[in-house]
Amino acid sequence: MTEKACTTVLVGKNASIDGSTMVARNDDTFLPLAPHRFYMHPAESNVDETIVSSQNGFTAKLPKNGYRHSAVPNIDPDKDGIYDESGFNEKNVAMSATESVYGNPKSLAYDPLVENGLAEDTMPTMVLPYINSAREGVEYLGKLIAQYGSPEGNGVIFSDKNDVWYMEIVTGHHWVAQRIPDDSYAVAANQVAIQEVDFSDNDNFMWSAGIQEFVSEHHLNAHPEGFNFRRIFGTDNEKDRHYNTSRVWYGQHYLNPEIEQDPQSSDLPFICKASRKIAVEDVEYILSSHYNETKYDPFGHADDKDRLKFRPISMNRTQNSHVLQIRNDVPEERAAIFWLNFGVPAFSPYVPFFNNATDTDPSYSQTAPTMNLDDAYWMYRAVGSVVEGHYSHFIQTNVDYVTASQEYLRTRVAEIDEAAKNLSGDELTSFLTKANHETVKAMKTRTMDHFNGLLATGLTLSRLTFNMDKNL
Repeated sequence: MTEKACTTVLVGKNASIDGSTMVARNDDTFLPLAPHRFYMHPAESNVDETIVSSQNGFTAKLPKNGYRHSAVPNIDPDKDGIYDESGFNEKNVAMSATESVYGNPKSLAYDPLVENGLAEDTMPTMVLPYINSAREGVEYLGKLIAQYGSPEGNGVIFSDKNDVWYMEIVTGHHWVAQRIPDDSYAVAANQVAIQEVDFSDNDNFMWSAGIQEFVSEHHLNAHPEGFNFRRIFGTDNEKDRHYNTSRVWYGQHYLNPEIEQDPQSSDLPFICKASRKIAVEDVEYILSSHYNETKYDPFGHADDKDRLKFRPISMNRTQNSHVLQIRNDVPEERAAIFWLNFGVPAFSPYVPFFNNATDTDPSYSQTAPTMNLDDAYWMYRAVGSVVEGHYSHFIQTNVDYVTASQEYLRTRVAEIDEAAKNLSGDELTSFLTKANHETVKAMKTRTMDHFNGLLATGLTLSRLTFNMDKNL
């Protein structure tokens, strides 16, 4: 299996600035290059299809009928696995899968992982086309885990216009899901995150059958006055404190700067209330961050023992970063926006795609296996490589490009909303599909202008230079 290492941000509708739900994640791998594409699966009816994972042999019959949905898969599923990763279906239900999490040895000893079970590479394909709400997503996936088992620990996100759910599958068959309160946010980073579970609150918690009896029978709860899922099933080790907890700390530090916390604490809260309303740009900032304005920033000037102490959130091996936003101040037909970043998030903008569309631009849907600047994946990654290569010279120019792009793209969404307000049905879908293509075209022009300017300046920064007599 291809191990993932991601960062997740979840925002309830009353915690956001505009009443939308937002779920977001950096999809990180251990490879600096793993080309992805972004495309729309058409709706399916009366199909006869069996899915077979190229990664672990998982095999299952797919339902006959499925909704149209967006996805961000690998370009070579036979070799690298499907990994549809994230998207909306046509019912405005979002799914992002997965945030890798790790159960502790004691819990896994009694419910080991299932080698050929349902894993991240096939999970969205097995679930997203067939659900009608976020809650139903948890229930549907829970039944699949009971049937097939899980070969890995996974945190799975579901959302709709009202609800945000985070589900953590930690052993072969056991899991807990928590609804993020409407006025709250949460950050997760490769460590079991959910804390106290209230088994009397079926509106805000769901869980695998028999989990309480399982914990009791095997004496897994060292704090029996409650049921702290993180303590019972999760890890708490040196790797967590250098690789995981610091990312949660920084997200909470950004949204609650008034609260002092230790970046290596094992008890950072899962559910938080921000000191302000949260915008799309705030979520993008967290996923694009590298401990900015702290001594832990690898691009900063602190001693190496601080600069290199923690794994940053944005990395060169982030293959895509996304914010799945479902708005409540517009009609449902144009409520879902997929904010997608195909570059290194620290150096690239998030491009908005209205999900009510039938396809995506070829520069996103037909990614080549090798460098091709006509493809969005390669174009944005090339920008990040050049900026990082001459960071001190290029970062302000890059910040200006990203900031100007954010302004343009927010305006662009407003313009599309205004132009589409009297459209509906197939006419609206066709209009939004075309508008997405036009957004891509405009961003390609902006980005290539920025890229070419960086390259031109870079030609003057060579170390193979010398002050020369102009007469020589």
